[in-house]
Amino acid sequence: MKAEEQAQNSAVPVFQRIKDYLLGQIHAGYWKEGDAIPSEQVLAKQFGVSRMTVNRAVRELTDDQLLTRIQGSGTYVAQHKYQATLVEIKSIAEEVRARGHRHRSELHLLERGKAGEHMAGTFGVEIGELLFHSLIVHFENDIPIQLEDRWVNPDVAPEYMQQDFSAITPNEYLMAAAPLQGVNYSIEALSPPREIAEMLHIRAKEPCLVLKRRTLSQAQVASFVTMWHPGSRYQFAGSF
Repeated sequence: MKAEEQAQNSAVPVFQRIKDYLLGQIHAGYWKEGDAIPSEQVLAKQFGVSRMTVNRAVRELTDDQLLTRIQGSGTYVAQHKYQATLVEIKSIAEEVRARGHRHRSELHLLERGKAGEHMAGTFGVEIGELLFHSLIVHFENDIPIQLEDRWVNPDVAPEYMQQDFSAITPNEYLMAAAPLQGVNYSIEALSPPREIAEMLHIRAKEPCLVLKRRTLSQAQVASFVTMWHPGSRYQFAGSF
């Protein structure tokens, strides 16, 4: 079925169908990293919609780092550069072992939770929709260095609740179950709430480096994680 026929026959919003079409072309290998995609004018004519509708679809994929725009040139399939960013997408266990140290973890919470207003907005779902939620403290040589507070999309990782997180980290499971399509993150310095400070064995007012990261897979949000690191025990580094 042609893309424009799909647009007419589906109940999904048009901008989402355009996103799905663009992602489908990329996943099928018709457009590879660095290839230009059709212009907004061409896509608008193909789908029989306004350029504003096409612009929303392209803009959201650009925000998700799946497409990249070059002023005066066009829009291209983004190149994957996750390992070239400040924060590499890798397991904390791998990071600890690479330093020749011992990793272990403590699972404090593993539950089926309902999306509140913030998580509903983050995942693009309705308030009250089911999400998986875990709370894990990671240790390096028995010293707590990270509290991982993670929410997971069941549609992308349906077996998340069945994992043994003493043997595998959530990152390791998700990288296999939901291969990355994109990532957004931010880092800030915050004082931890009392319960977080207690789990990290630090004073309540000790500054923490807090990494918030949203990962994308299968054209949807796969997970959102907030990772608390004691500022006196952890640092972020990278190279380009």
